Amino acid sequence: MSIVGEAAPAAGSNPWWPTPYRVERRVAETGDTVTLTLRAPTGTAPPAFAPGQFNMLYRFGVGEAAISIAGDPARPTELVHTVRVAGKVTESIAGAAPGETVGVRGPYGTGWPMDDLPGRDVVVVAGGLGLPPLRPALLAILARRERYGRLEVIYGARSPKDLVFYDEVQAWRRRDDLRIQVTVDAAGRDWYGDVGLVTARLPDARFEPARTSALLCGPEIMLRLTARALEQAGVPPERIFLSMERNMKCAIGLCGHCQFGPDFVCRTGPVFPYAAVRDRLDRREV
Repeated sequence: MSIVGEAAPAAGSNPWWPTPYRVERRVAETGDTVTLTLRAPTGTAPPAFAPGQFNMLYRFGVGEAAISIAGDPARPTELVHTVRVAGKVTESIAGAAPGETVGVRGPYGTGWPMDDLPGRDVVVVAGGLGLPPLRPALLAILARRERYGRLEVIYGARSPKDLVFYDEVQAWRRRDDLRIQVTVDAAGRDWYGDVGLVTARLPDARFEPARTSALLCGPEIMLRLTARALEQAGVPPERIFLSMERNMKCAIGLCGHCQFGPDFVCRTGPVFPYAAVRDRLDRREV
């Protein structure tokens, strides 16, 4: 991104000013979703991010959007973002070709409770485009697999063609140190996997409820039903964590678009303990 006639302010002096990152790689995940790998400018040390945080991605002359970080926290110089086209801004971001520039500001928000997970069973449930925000946590767990108990992953999408990170998911299925179930809402005869909601796969998951932490990301109805099922199975509600990525616009709590009851999702979230938001999930217009 080039802003003619303006000099970039000193680092940290303007929270609205994006840093220009170069698109290094662009991978089409589905018909409307791409994954971009971004590289920081030469000589710039990008800030470390925590699994679960997000960045604001900016296209000059078009606008910006809040997009979760999907990359490996052990490789902070590579920013990975999975973007679904849902309007002009995300269309422009998703259309950025290798060599082009995307502005980045962040990271923002709270992350997954990674420090509380060692020694516990971990259940990860992703619905739709909920897998990319969970991917950094999964990569961090797999990098130190011996520190954790059982690892159960349930990933659901509308159809087989809506699955993202397909090759990586297949590689996870070949590992013997985690169990992954993949399900779709509907499929043709060429699909040999499970069909149905992610909640229908929970009875097949293996974990000790009292020593389990659960990480959930997906549509709000999926979050509500899955969290309720996990609680009924015996997982403590304070050990169930949801990524509530709704309506974030500014990332610093000024615009008010992402207000969720008394909280601004971009500041207090996007990751919340289920115990803190359970009542709000059951009420409309909160």
